[in-house]
Parts: sequence; structure tokens; C-alpha cells
Amino acid sequence: MKKGAMPSFCFVLSCQDEGGSAPLQLVPPCPGLPALLRCGTVDLMGAFLHAGDMLLYLHVPFCRSKCRYCAFFSEPLPYDGGAAEETLSLWAATLLEDLRRWGEHLGHPAVETVYFGGGTPSLVSPALLGKLLDAAATAFALEDGAEISMEANPESMTPERAPDFRLAGVNRISLGVQALDDAQLCAVGRVHDRAVALHAYAGLRRAGFQNVGLDFIWGLPGESLESWRQQLEEAAALRPEHLSCYGLTPEEGTPLFRERSALPGEDVQAAMYLSCGEILDGAGYEQYEVSNHALPGHACRHNLGYWRGADYLGLGPAAVSTVGGRRWTQPASLRDWREAVHEARFNAGTEALSFTEQAEELVMLSLRTSEGLDEGRYRALTGRDFARDNAAFLRELAAAGLAERKSGRVRLTRRGMLLSNSIIERFFEALPEAPCLH
Repeated sequence: MKKGAMPSFCFVLSCQDEGGSAPLQLVPPCPGLPALLRCGTVDLMGAFLHAGDMLLYLHVPFCRSKCRYCAFFSEPLPYDGGAAEETLSLWAATLLEDLRRWGEHLGHPAVETVYFGGGTPSLVSPALLGKLLDAAATAFALEDGAEISMEANPESMTPERAPDFRLAGVNRISLGVQALDDAQLCAVGRVHDRAVALHAYAGLRRAGFQNVGLDFIWGLPGESLESWRQQLEEAAALRPEHLSCYGLTPEEGTPLFRERSALPGEDVQAAMYLSCGEILDGAGYEQYEVSNHALPGHACRHNLGYWRGADYLGLGPAAVSTVGGRRWTQPASLRDWREAVHEARFNAGTEALSFTEQAEELVMLSLRTSEGLDEGRYRALTGRDFARDNAAFLRELAAAGLAERKSGRVRLTRRGMLLSNSIIERFFEALPEAPCLH
């Protein structure tokens, strides 16, 4: 999950855009979880021994410049070579220390995916990133065939550097193209242009990467439906294994929030979303989540882990973790984060997920995916029958072509995903206040 989070776009039934929110994560309650705080540190060991394999997220908080839509935590990396190297070395040394300590604290658990997110991970040298990956493999039981993903920006993922990232152990790249129109890229503050993006993609292929995703944002300033469709058709013709297509969500405090009146209207944005699925379906891609499409067998395993409720450990400034039914966030500044790591303050401010939070997250995250909500899993958590509790609303959704129920699962259609915020809110109203024990 990007930063422990990903941008999202959904309309509500009133067709007022509520924007996106960071995906949260469900972990079923673990009876063996000690609720003990020891010097500000939660003892997670007993709980984790009951959990499945873990996801590992490593946050690289540096960018060359802040994009005009970005509200994630990041800090500018100095252009001066010596200053940049010193900044990255301090960050990496702290992260190495945290990796070692958490590996020991959790008993060196199995890890099935590692995700370098940012910020801009491709600003880190391949040698330094490889050192971090080696440390992760020492601190945790990194599975054979683990998915090792890395976010990259086109201007720093040069054809000269790409082979070295592959040799360092990265086997999946998520390339932040965002648009193939130079005017749109300029409008949102990206530092690359169309030619640089295509050059970077070609370099990744020449380097031997066989699992490449391209990230796009639609609904940009000055973008028309025709322009979006043309860019999407061009992207699909490149045959990346994965395409992430996020609707622009203007975040308060960003430049684009103040200029949001210049964005495409709601009807155009709705058409952009629906045409995205139509074009990518025709090109052989499968939509496995609201904003994510992949060729068969190439869905991002790390992201799927979030939607399915796997435990995840996030390390680095502002990174989020959920392990054993408890959640915490790392300090959102480099200085505070370094101090917390050096003082061995693992996760001060941790919170146990309440029953309501777990139930809401199960419904929300499941209905964002094409797999939909597993009614058996809902019953195991709540003691209730989801279909019975929501019978009238499910009939209404089915009649409108917004949802379907089949083989013990409730799924939203593509049109339902467009309205998912409002639909999910209605489902929340039927949740029990406490688990029903029989």
C-alpha cells in the first residue's frame, strides 16, 4: 500500500465526489494478543505467532520536488551530490537499524512481499537499495519467489540504472508515468515529460524486467475524455503487466486543491472511469480493484495483501503498520523518526482495532476488489448473515446493476465501484455494534 496507503476515487450516489482516503487494513482479532504496554512498546510476539505471512513496506521519503497534487509526507533531496549522499546515508542507516530491531522483536517472521514506496525510491542508488533488501532478508524470513516492488519516477529510472536495480533484487517496478501529455504533466508539476517516460519504460524492458506497472492519474487539469482515452490506449499498447489508474483527488493544502475548479466536471470524470475499464478489458487486462488492472497472473501481490487483510509492517518516516490487530504510524518527520528509532521507541501511540473498525474495514476493503466480500468471513467476524441483514438494499443494488451476489460473495459491478463510497456507507449502517455470539 502506498505509504501504507493509496489514492482512490469514487463517486457517491448524489454524484458529489467525496475524494479518496488511505486504505486501512483488517486483521481478525487474535485472542493471544497481550494488551501490555512496556515502556511505550507493545509486545506483539504472542499475537504474531498466530498470524500468516507478513508484508513489508519501506518508505523512501525523498523527492526532487513536490508534485502539485501530492499530500504524502516527503522531503526534498538536495541537488548537491555530497549533501544528497549524506542525507540518504543517514536515512538508510536508521532504516537498517529499525529493520534489525523489528526482525528480532517479531521473531524473524516470514515475509512474502517487500515494497519500496515513496517519495521516489529510484533516487536511492541500486547499491544502497540492495543493501536494504539484504538487511530485510536477514531480519525476516524472505520467501523464495517473494515479490520485491519498487516505485520509480521516469527521470531517475534511467536505462543505465535499471539493470543495477534488477541485480539488487528488485523484480517488480511501478513506474509513475501519470500522463503521456506534456501539458498535463507540466500542469501537475511532474519533472519528466512524455519522451522521458517512454524512454524509461523501454529501458526497463531492455534490463530484463518482466513485471512492470505503469501508474496514471486521470481527471487532470485540461484533460478531456478523448485525451484520456487516447493515452490509455497508448499505454495498453505498450503491454505493461499492470496499470494503476487513479482519479485525481485534490487534497486540501495542495496547489491543485485551490485550483480544483479547473478540473474536468463530474460527468466527464465518471465517463473517464468507466471508459478506463472498457478499454483495458478489451486489451486483455483484468480489473482486480477499483483503480488497478493487470494482465492475468500479474496483480500486485503486495496490494492484494492489503485488501485481503494481511499483517503489514511499515518502516520509515510516516509509514503505517498493522500487526496482530494493532495499528501505529511512524513519526512524520525525518528527525523525529530517527530519534524514535535510536531510542528504541517501537510504536508508541499504538491502538487496538475495535470490533466496529474491523467490521467496517472488512466490508470496505473487500468491496473495493473484484473478489468482493466473502460472506463466510463476515459471519466469522460478526456472527451475522450479511445477505440477510442487507437483503432489501442488495435487491435494490442488483436491480440497478450495481452489485451481484454469487457463490457466497457480494461484489460491486464497475458502475457500483463508481458509487462505492455511498454504497459502503449504507452497508455500514447495518453493522452490529458488537459480535453476535451463538
